[in-house]
Amino acid sequence: MESPARSTQAAERTDRAGSAVCVDAEDLAYDVFARGCPSRGTLEHVTGRWGALTLGALHDGTFRFNELRRRVDGVSEKMLSQTLHALERDGLVHRDAQPTNPPRVDYTLTPLGREVAERLLALITFVEGHMDDVLGARGRYDETRGA
Repeated sequence: MESPARSTQAAERTDRAGSAVCVDAEDLAYDVFARGCPSRGTLEHVTGRWGALTLGALHDGTFRFNELRRRVDGVSEKMLSQTLHALERDGLVHRDAQPTNPPRVDYTLTPLGREVAERLLALITFVEGHMDDVLGARGRYDETRGA
């Protein structure tokens, strides 16, 4: 089934590394609705709980690992590390390791990461501003379901 966001069929090709790359047959754009499209992985990194919160936190400036962990309340050390690695690999976060004793590592957004974070923060602000509506809807849903 064709995605509602595209009017032409998606095609698949491989990049230099041999990975499947989804392209629109007409304009060579990626199609997140296509199963093998690599944009799905990046979307998952950005919109997952820890990715979104990490990007949002880094929008405030440069953080060291433990500062960031305190800012993103509830994230484990392992999950934050995995999240930062994924976001760095996607080109959204820059890791600056300084050769000092003890080593100092700072994390900051790249220009692409800053643009993504700004869009996420707009969504976060929207959700926070409508939580009364969401909580009301949850209450009505739960009442009708006997929860």
